[in-house]
Amino acid sequence: MARTSTKDTSVFFWATLLLWAISILFEFFFNERRELLAVILGFTFYQASNFFIRCSLSRDPLFINTSVSLLHSFVTSASVVFILINQLTIKGLSDMFDHTQLVGNTWLGAYSALCFSCGYFAYDQLDMLKHRLYSGFVPSILAHHLILLVCFTLALYRNVTINYLVLTLVCELHSIFLHSRKVRRMAGFRDSNSKIVKAEWMLNWVAFFIARLGCHIFITYKLIVDASKFDKGIELPLALFGMAGMNLLNLFLGLDLFKAYKRERNQQRRQD
Repeated sequence: MARTSTKDTSVFFWATLLLWAISILFEFFFNERRELLAVILGFTFYQASNFFIRCSLSRDPLFINTSVSLLHSFVTSASVVFILINQLTIKGLSDMFDHTQLVGNTWLGAYSALCFSCGYFAYDQLDMLKHRLYSGFVPSILAHHLILLVCFTLALYRNVTINYLVLTLVCELHSIFLHSRKVRRMAGFRDSNSKIVKAEWMLNWVAFFIARLGCHIFITYKLIVDASKFDKGIELPLALFGMAGMNLLNLFLGLDLFKAYKRERNQQRRQD
C-alpha cells in the first residue's frame, strides 16, 4: 500500500513537470518569448554540471544532487548580490524598495536571474524524481519545487513581481551553508571541534537569520503594508500564500538546524 501511494504521488509530480516543460516550450517557440531562453539554458547548465560531477567525482545520486544544489546557491547568490548592489547605486535604498519598483518594474539582470533559477528548479525536480531523492506521502521538497515553478513561471509570463521574487532568492546565501554542510558530512569530515566546522555553523546561523528568515519576513511585511496598492488579481493572494508557506518552512528548517547542531555536538562529546 505504501509503495502504491508513493508511486501515485510521484506520477503527479512527473505529470506537473511535463506540463510545465510543454508550457515553457510553447511560449518560447510559438509565442516567440525568446527571453525565456535563459530558463532552458539554466536547465541545461545544471544538467551538464550533474553529468560532469558524475563522471569526475562521484556516482552517488545524493552527493551529485547536493553538489549541484551548492553550485546553484553560489551562482544565484552572486547574481542576486550583483543585482541588488547595482540597483542600490542607481536608485538608493528607499526608492529601490518602493511598491512600483518591486511589482511593475524589473531591475537590471533580474528577469534573466529568475529564468536561470527556474531552470534549476526544473532540473532539480527531474533529478529527484529520477533517483527518488525524497520521502513521505507528499514529499515537501517536491511540493516546494512545484510551488516555486508555478509562481516563478507565472511571474515570468506576465512580467510582474519579478523584483519581489528576486528578493526571495537572497535565501540562497544561506543555502550555501546548508549544502556545504551536507557535502562535508558525505565526504566524511564530521569533527565538530574543527575550527572550519565551527566557523561553518556560525555562518550558517547568521545567514539563516539574516538572508533567509529576516529577508522573507521583510518581504511579507512589504506585501501586507502595500496590499492596498496592488491591482485586483491573483498577484497579491498568490504572493501572500507563497510567503506564508516559505515562513512556515523556515520555522521547520530552523528547528531541524537546531536539532542537527545539538546532535553533532553530542556525538562529538561522546567520542571525546
